[in-house]
Amino acid sequence: MVVDAVFQATRFGLQFERLRLEAASHNIAVSDRASTPGSVPPLLRAVAGHGVSLHGAGTGTPSLVPMGSSERDVHDPSDPMANQQGMVGYPRVDLVEEMSTLMEASRAYEANVRAFNTLRSMELRALDMGGGA
Repeated sequence: MVVDAVFQATRFGLQFERLRLEAASHNIAVSDRASTPGSVPPLLRAVAGHGVSLHGAGTGTPSLVPMGSSERDVHDPSDPMANQQGMVGYPRVDLVEEMSTLMEASRAYEANVRAFNTLRSMELRALDMGGGA
């Protein structure tokens, strides 16, 4: 049924956008977390999963996966996490990109909620009309 496919697509969209929000929030949170070079906390990104298509939208399961994170080294010998050369490692996070992702995902999540609620109200209305027959 077409309605079920739309419900499935909106549920998938809600899951995916929530994971994008979580990944961007995590990346921003660890952006200033110092660690020894080589042991920088992983950055995350949301992936759609397998089986996603336009006709059977959202048949896969979205998930968070670690990205290969590069690190930036800062010379700060007074930091307890500094190595022998006085270098401290930080994840290389583009805060502008992460904030943009937060805004995009938030708006897309809201759009999916509106689509889900609209479809739900249309389906309830159709049931009300059919119930009087």
